[in-house]
Order: sequence, then structure tokens, then C-alpha cells
Amino acid sequence: MAQEEELLGKAYDARLMKRLLKYLRPYKWQVFGAIAVTILIASLGPLRPFLVMKAIDEYILKNDYPGLYKILILLVGSVLLQAAVQYAQSLITQWIGQKTIYNFRKELFEHIQTLSLRFFDQNPVGRLVTRLTSDIEVLNELFTSGIIMVFADIFVIVWIFVFMFSISWKLTLMVMCVFPFLLVATAIFRKKARESYRDIRLLVAKMNAFLNERVSGIITVQLFGQEKRTFKEFDKINRDHTDVNIKSVFYYAVFYPTVDFLSAVTFGMIVWYGGTLILGNNEPLGKEVTVGTIISFIMWTEMFFRPIRDLAEKYNILQSAMASSERLFKLLDDDTIVPNPETTVPLGQVRGEIEFKNVWFAYNDEDYVLKDVSFKVKPGETVAFVGATGAGKTSITSLMTRFYEFQKGSILIDGIDIRNVDAHELRKNIAIVLQDVFLFSADVENNITLGNPEISTERAMSAALTVGADPFIRRLPKGYQTHVKERGAILSVGEKQLLSFARALAYDPRILILDEATSSIDTESEFLIQNAITKLLKGRTSIVIAHRLSTIQKADKIVVMHKGEIREMGNHEELLAMNGIYRTLYELQYKEQEITTA
Repeated sequence: MAQEEELLGKAYDARLMKRLLKYLRPYKWQVFGAIAVTILIASLGPLRPFLVMKAIDEYILKNDYPGLYKILILLVGSVLLQAAVQYAQSLITQWIGQKTIYNFRKELFEHIQTLSLRFFDQNPVGRLVTRLTSDIEVLNELFTSGIIMVFADIFVIVWIFVFMFSISWKLTLMVMCVFPFLLVATAIFRKKARESYRDIRLLVAKMNAFLNERVSGIITVQLFGQEKRTFKEFDKINRDHTDVNIKSVFYYAVFYPTVDFLSAVTFGMIVWYGGTLILGNNEPLGKEVTVGTIISFIMWTEMFFRPIRDLAEKYNILQSAMASSERLFKLLDDDTIVPNPETTVPLGQVRGEIEFKNVWFAYNDEDYVLKDVSFKVKPGETVAFVGATGAGKTSITSLMTRFYEFQKGSILIDGIDIRNVDAHELRKNIAIVLQDVFLFSADVENNITLGNPEISTERAMSAALTVGADPFIRRLPKGYQTHVKERGAILSVGEKQLLSFARALAYDPRILILDEATSSIDTESEFLIQNAITKLLKGRTSIVIAHRLSTIQKADKIVVMHKGEIREMGNHEELLAMNGIYRTLYELQYKEQEITTA
């Protein structure tokens, strides 16, 4: 993770900016309108010192009050016009920013949902949450306060110099003497700010990942008394984050006073030089410089340093946006997906025949967890897979649903290679009940239907009734409308598994996969599920993965896996007669049951 966070790229990357601007294309006319309004606002500010100079030199010093009133009306009018135009600009830029971020976040989340499980194996959830929240919000700042407002600051500076040069080009050149010092201070600030920002982003991502992992695993932390050690780890990350932020604040605390100091020096030079010229008005330039000129130049100089400060802030936004966009586009460009074929073959009415032909599969490189696996499941058959942990049982079901792509061989459903089938259509015909049940923060009914409008309330209730979940659901405060909270916090492990089983049956799949589905259920609940399986799996193909051999003795076929290979295959009696791995597993479990019973 740290390695990725270090790759922040340049302060400005034209390639990244070009990709970002693509998201503004649908709103190009609004952007042009915002820029036009920005140019107008930029001209209204520098106009006021010019009007002040006219008021002093042409009306106040000459006691021309009627003319002064006209200038005052113009001043008030410019202020009111600027306020109205700024209001319009704020509305337009915020609208553009929100619309753009909405589209970006939607595209990003849609892409994340297409990624294979291999991607999620390699990327912590905390990092992905950071991408969809913090990094996206940084781009919101760029679109609302960055790109267009940079135009505002630049045009303000341009208008200031237009007015200054039109009044006194020599006085303007004198003001520009501070530019070299300003450029050096800005360059140093940019370098230091970029370094501190890189460290801040690295630590923010590290903190998010740490918090997500520790909060999700709070039971383990408390169970093994790891609170103090966990707190120390968090305290170190938090302290480092605080130190880096303080360092960043230090750079701003030095830069802004430096700009203020240069501004004060410039004021002094204008007063000194301008006053000298006025007092020595026998010189040609002395006639050009007036009291109004000096006051207007002081006002313009103050206006000039204000956008300089703003541009420093915009640089920080730009730096943040480049870093965030680099990470976001890296995520968008990630092709860790199980590809859909360009031309798909429809499954049609699935019968449920499954065939593995010489399948090889590895999660990493060529460290194969499945080696030349071949077997066939007839429609309506119940086939169980047994073996030690890591034998490759769950990998078989993950390949059937195309959560991962296998390296060699082929997997067929009803004689059709699943690589030629649309993944969505394939998964519509397969339901999985896992040992580790995930429930969403929603009501019971929604956790059964998953919001699918095709599954009615009656169908959801019927599925719950069939698997024996209906009685405990009706005992809940609001029945099927009871909110189960995050990860089903109000339910027992057995109740969550029953709910997961009801979810699978509500989707009425042709192929049902039970991956250790009854491992954490009490005897009474298991009895209910076994009865439901007996009734409902007729005509369906079912794959059962189990450690407890007592639950799969009636299976039509049992496949014994060992180190990624199929070692034995047959029904319960046939496998016992072989006196092989299955018999050894059965006898070990039988002895454990005897000891437990005794």
C-alpha cells in the first residue's frame, strides 16, 4: 500500500488533466459561461482603484462634488454588480462540480463491481473506501474551487497590470522589482508543500486501512486482549499524521507572512518613490504621478498579492487532485476482471449438468491449487466435495461462478463452456450459501430478496418458511420488516445462516452450492435444513462442500479432494469400501463423535 501511495506523480500532469477534463465535456457550455462570468468579476475588482484615482485627482482635489457623486454611484454599482455576478458564478461552479463528481463516482463504483475477487484479495477495503470518498472529494474541490477559480486569479492579475501600465509604466516596473523574491518564495513553498502532502496522503490511507481492519475484527482484538497493542499501533500512525500536518502548517505559516512582508515592502516603495516624484514635480514624471495615482497603486498592489496567496492554495488543491486522480485512474484502469466474451452463447433453460474437463487453476502464478480436475455432475444430482482444508473444494465453486478465471481446461454447463456465457446470466442460475454469511444493513425481507423486484414478499416468506427461518423471523420485533443492523448484529450465527439459505432458495436457482452451510447451525436448525434440502433439491443440481461427513452421506456422489487433485469418487458405501482417504476421514470423525458423546 505504501508503495502505491508514494506514486503521486507531478504537481501538474497534462495526461491526467486531459482525462479529468473529459468529465467536464457534458457541461462545456456551463463551463464557458462560468469562465465568462469569471472574466467579468476579475475586471470589476481592479476597476475600483481606477475610479478612486479619478475621484481624488479630478473631483476631490478640485472640489467638484457633483462629479464626485457620479463616481460614487459607479463605485457602488460596481460593488453590487460584482456581488451579483459572484453569486451566479458560485452557483454555476458548484453545480458543475457536483454533477461531475456524481458521474465520476458512479463510473468508479460501477467499475469496482465488475472486478474479480482476485482484485479484492489484493486490495484492503479501507483503501477502496478512501478512493470513493476522500479522493473523489478532492476532485470536487478541483472542479468547484480549482480550475475555474484559477482563471479568476489570473485574470485579476492581468487586469491589474493593464490598469497599472495604462497609468504609469515606470511605477509599475518598480512594483515588479519584488517579483524575483516572490518567485523564489513560491518555488520553495511548492516543493515543501508537495513533500508534506505526499506524507499526509500516505498516512491517511494507512490510517483508513488500519481502522477498517481493526474495527471489522474488534471481536478478535478483544477476545485475545490486543486492545493495548492495537492502541499503540494506532497512536503511532495518528501521531505521525499529526506531525506531518503540523509541518505542513509550518510551511503555510512561513509563506503567507513572507508574501505579506513583500506586500508591505512594495507599499513602502510606492509611497517613497511616488512621493519623491510628486515633490520633485519639475520632472516630467512628477506631473504624471499624482496623489490619486499613489493611492490607486497601493490598492492594486494589495489586490495583486491576494490572488498570489489564493494561487498558492490552488496549487495545493491541484497537487491533491493530481495525486487523487492518479490513484483513481489507476483503479479505473485496473483490468483484474473475468472478461465477458464479445459474442455470448445463451444458456437457455438450464438443466443443471456440470462438467469439469482437465481444469488447472492457480491464485498466484503457477502455484496450482487445482490440478487436472475432471468430473461430471448429472442434472438433479447432489454431489459432495470433501477433503482437508486447502484441498481446493471452495476453488471449484469459485470457478463455476466465474469469480476467478482458470488457466487450463474447460468448465461446461449443459455442454456450454462458461467462458462463452455472460457472467450475469450464469450467476442467475447459481445460488451459493456460504459458511461466513454476509447480511446487509437492511430489513429481513430485503436481505432475502436483495431488492430484486421479481421476488415478491410472498415468495420470500415461502422460502423462509421452507428452510425453517419463518418462526424466528416472526419472533423479531417487526417480523420481516425488522432491521438486522450491520452484518446481522441482532441475529445468532445459526439464524444468519438460515436467512442466507432462504435468500438462495428465493432466487429459485437450477444449481445450488452449499459451502459449509450447516457448519455453525445447531442440531434442530440443521434438521430443518436437511428436510428442506430433501424436498427442494429434487430436479436441481446441488454441490455440497462439507467437513462433517454425516451431512453428506446421502449424496449421489462424493468427491474426495487432496492437495488440489481428485483422489476418490463414489457414493458413501463405495468410498468406505475403498479403504482410502474417505474411510480415514470418516473413522476419525466417528471416533470424535464417540468421544464427544461419552
